[in-house]
Amino acid sequence: MAAALLALAGATGCGIRSTNVPVDAGPAPSRASCDTTMETSGTAGTVLTGGAEVFLVCGTRVEAVSRTVDTAEVGSDRLRMAAALLTELQNDPGGDEQAAGFTSAVPLDLAVSGPVGDDPETVLRLSQRPSELPAFALAQIICTFAGVEGLGNGHAVVLGGPADSPDPRPQTYPCSAAMRHSPESAPSVGRSL
Repeated sequence: MAAALLALAGATGCGIRSTNVPVDAGPAPSRASCDTTMETSGTAGTVLTGGAEVFLVCGTRVEAVSRTVDTAEVGSDRLRMAAALLTELQNDPGGDEQAAGFTSAVPLDLAVSGPVGDDPETVLRLSQRPSELPAFALAQIICTFAGVEGLGNGHAVVLGGPADSPDPRPQTYPCSAAMRHSPESAPSVGRSL
């Protein structure tokens, strides 16, 4: 009798019906703390004095961490600042950041340049169309650049892809709390100038 009940239980499975359609339920929940012991030395919308907030992936969201940027080397050149911050996003997270669960999705071969042609002077062009970047990478870039005076306006940044790409028009990308908590929406938040 016990063997029959065991066979019946095994045949019925877990109670979840199978489907022929793949189901993407998003990333698995994370036990990462997303908390580092580092102090944040930069604040959104301020001129950098050595510290900068960059946004890294932690679990299913992007969070700010503090990084040191050599402002003496970068000076007030906005493109050099954008390139320095992009490099920080491309670098592997430090030991404390890794222990807290941080990673980066920004491609190592991504580059940033300035406006071309009739672009407004606020445009930052990426070597890949923003809509073609991984969503988490785009969210990292948007939020990192948006909070730096000279790159963004404190809450948004104007990004475009290569000037010779299909539909090269730059768009304004806001760094909202909703996007930081659901970075999958990053490719769809861009608005025409």
